Parts: sequence; structure tokens; C-alpha cells
Amino acid sequence: MANSAHFSLIAPVFNGITIPEEGYISGYTAIIYKLKLSISFPKPITVVNTKTRRSQTETFLILPNSYLVEDHLQLTEIEALYRHLVFALKYEGVNLLVFSALVKHYSENILAQLVSIEPTGIYSRRIWFLVEWLLGKELTEISSLTKKSYVDLIDTKLQYAINGTKSSRYLVTNNLPGTINFCPLIKKTPTLEKYLDANLSAKKNEYLKGIKKTVLQRASAFLLLKDSKASFTIEGESPRSKRAARWGQAIGQAGLNLLSHEEFERLQQIVIENPRFTEMGYRKQGGFVGEHDRSTGEPIPDHISAKHEDLNQLMEGLINTDQLLLESDFDGVLAAALIAFGFVFIHPFEDGNGRIHRYLIHHVLAKKHFSQQGMIFPVSASILDHIENYREVLEEYSSPLLDFIEWKETKNHNIEVLNETIDYYRYFDATKQAEFLYTIVKDTIDRIIPDEVDYLLKYDEFKTYIDNEFEMPDKKVALLVRFLEQNNGTLSNRAKEKEFSVLEKNEIKEIEKIYNSIFIGQ
Repeated sequence: MANSAHFSLIAPVFNGITIPEEGYISGYTAIIYKLKLSISFPKPITVVNTKTRRSQTETFLILPNSYLVEDHLQLTEIEALYRHLVFALKYEGVNLLVFSALVKHYSENILAQLVSIEPTGIYSRRIWFLVEWLLGKELTEISSLTKKSYVDLIDTKLQYAINGTKSSRYLVTNNLPGTINFCPLIKKTPTLEKYLDANLSAKKNEYLKGIKKTVLQRASAFLLLKDSKASFTIEGESPRSKRAARWGQAIGQAGLNLLSHEEFERLQQIVIENPRFTEMGYRKQGGFVGEHDRSTGEPIPDHISAKHEDLNQLMEGLINTDQLLLESDFDGVLAAALIAFGFVFIHPFEDGNGRIHRYLIHHVLAKKHFSQQGMIFPVSASILDHIENYREVLEEYSSPLLDFIEWKETKNHNIEVLNETIDYYRYFDATKQAEFLYTIVKDTIDRIIPDEVDYLLKYDEFKTYIDNEFEMPDKKVALLVRFLEQNNGTLSNRAKEKEFSVLEKNEIKEIEKIYNSIFIGQ
């Protein structure tokens, strides 16, 4: 081991990507590459250049040459590893997937050596905590900690965290926003900071404060059905109104019940109207999202679900993490991203995962008091309008993962996963998913809800005119509005001759004029 150090590497092209400036690949990427860990390289990849410039793109974090990690050949491998871990914690944050892989890669004796390097330092104590937390056992004792102050495990300048609990063994505050069995992390980005600073929940409440309660109730009913139908449409289904209304009713109750294994099964039973062809409950076999080869039936996966043997552990972790986040001051939209996207990546059911995934957004937002329980927050309607971005953010997680999952086809053209994959589903980076969800939430507040309220106010104004002039029944008014909407503000000849044949020509012209004035502003 003595001559196998030197984790840093320099190359003009790395992983098929041209490095923008000559420099040394460092931190987590260097560790993954050196040890051949079965993990995707993080985004961004950190490069220490040979100059003094600093810059950042989505792909690369370029740091000046003063940041260079000294991992020369006089060091042992474990000493060089330690230096890159310290560098990574300083500039890249905590990567649980890397630490978990290291715990599996090295023996307990080597890990004990790792955590004993500079034992009282703030980064050493973080490494010590993470290694023993992931290993599930104590490796070594370090003395002389009593005079040291506590250090946060997650650096909140780099990643989002909860308040946390103090661990006297390490003098570390465990502020991870999750549990050992489910703990995705979110990096702080300018995009997310901008959304958080905007305080969208307060903006929504301020807007709704000026709307009559009766209008809000009606808007909520319309949006409930709209969101339910949108959720089915995203899955490529066109549900009957009764089925959409049934799921809409479930969405309207989001936030009433705590998550549990039984609650997930209840939700699946509501989603799956006819269970004759679907095995209900958590999967008892492999699962994937994708296609089958038309001639051979061979699976062509876009996403490979968690192994069915891991589902109870993963779902227990997700449930416990949900409760942890609800009891903390963790931002509601960020919490919703962790829970909802974590669920859909695990994909615990044979069918119904997508709709329950979007239900979980409602659940967390309601529980965190971002949205009012009972007042629908129609995220699915906005997701449908941004469907390509939605697919991209799902693929952002799923596509790189395909390279690290070994599988074979089963007799029924399903897949059986052959290697250990549980960590991919509990320790992923959810930054892109959080940014997407905040974009959707903002769109819902800025456009979806105001558009519906605005429509209802215009509808009421038009209906008042029709009531005063013609005393038309409500159903007839609704039909009239629908016909006018469908024909760009004019009644078709068919409507004039049939449903509204009793109206005079001059009355029709006046109705069209008023409609266009109210709804179109002409």
C-alpha cells in the first residue's frame, strides 16, 4: 500500500468530457476513480487548476492552485484518501454514497486507521462519525475531545440540513436530513437560494387573502379534479371522470394521515381501481420502467427499481425520514422533493407509483403548512405543462444508475437485479429534483391558481349578466360558456339552431360582445 497513493489525476479529457482548464481532478471524483467504486461521479466534478482562477459550471467546479491536495507518494493510500476526504468535505459537502462505498471497500482495521488520522480535527470527527454511522458499530476511541466544541456534520454553507442532535462521542451535531435507511441530500445552489428567499408560501397566502372564501372553495374543487386528471395523463392514461374524482378526493385529504406501510397500501388501492391484473402491495419481484423488445420481449429499462428484498428497509427509512423532516424546520418544498422523488425512484409497487409520488408532494406541503390542508395545490397540472423537464429530472437520476446495476432477464420478461443496489436509492443527490419542484411550485402559485380564480371571477360576472337579462338555468349558462370558449367567443350555427334557438340575433350578438369583453378583454 505504501507506493499506491496519489489520488489526484490530471488529464485533458475525463469521463468523456473535456476539462475546461488544465488541472487535477480532486475530492470525491478522484476517490471514486482511484478505488474503482461503483458510483457515478458527482456533479460538479472538482478540478484544482494550475492557475489562480476560480469558476463553476454545472459540470465542473474549478478551484485555484492554492487548493491543491498534497497526496504525494511519500503518503500511504489511507493518508492520501484522508486528505481527499477532508478536501471533499470542505468544498463538496457530504456524499453518503461515497462514504458508504468506502465502508464496504476497506477492512475495519483500515477504517480505524483512517478515523485516527488527526483525530481531534473538525473534519476528522465528521469522517469518524460517518464511518461508524454507516458501519453500524464503534471502531475506535479517540481521547482529548472534551475541550473541543461541537461541529455540524453537514456544512450548511454547502448543503441543506436540519437542526440536528448532538453526539458526545464525536462532538458532532448530526444534522443529516434523514435516517440511516433513507437520507438523500440537497446542495445549496443559487437557484434554490433564490426560491427560498422569495418565501413563496407567504406570497401565496397574501394572494389568497384577498379572494372570497366561496370562490376559493369552488376553485379548489375545480383544481382538485384538474390535478387528478393531470396525474393520470402524465402516466399516459385517460381515466373516467369517476375514477379521477375518486383520486382527487384522496389528494384533497393529503396531510391528514401520517405515512406508514398501511397508508401506502391504502393509497395504492385507491389508485388501482381494478386489481385483477395487478399484484397489490410492495413488489415481490424485480421492477423497471421502460419498454420490451417487440420481437423478443427482452426488457429495455429506462429506470431500474429497487430490489424487492430491500423494499421494507427502504420504505421504513422513507417513512422515518418523512417524520424527522416534519418535526424539523427543514423547508417544506425541499422535504417534498426528498420524500416524493425518493419514493418514485424506489418504485415499490407494481403499478400506481407515479400518482402516489405526486400525492406525496401534496402530503408533505400540507404537513409542513406550505399549502392549506383541503385547499388543493395543483402541482400535477403544472408538471403536465412541463412534462419534458419532468422526464429530464427523472432521467437525471435513473440514466447514470443503469451503468452500475447488474441484471438478467427473467422467464416472464421482467428483470432480476444481481448486485447490491440499496445505497443508490437511499443516499442519492436530490438537488436537480429539488430545483425542478420549486420551479413547479412557483408556477403553480404564479399561474395555475391565479388563472383558475381569475376564470371563476369572470364566469361569475358573465353569469350575473345572463341571469339579469335572460334568467337562464345554471346548466344552460355553463353550456353557453363552453360553446363560446370552443368557438373563440362566438356561437356556432349549430348552437344557434339547436340549444339556443330561442335567442334573437341581436341577443346573440350582445351575449358574444359581453363574453368577449369579460373573458378576452375585447
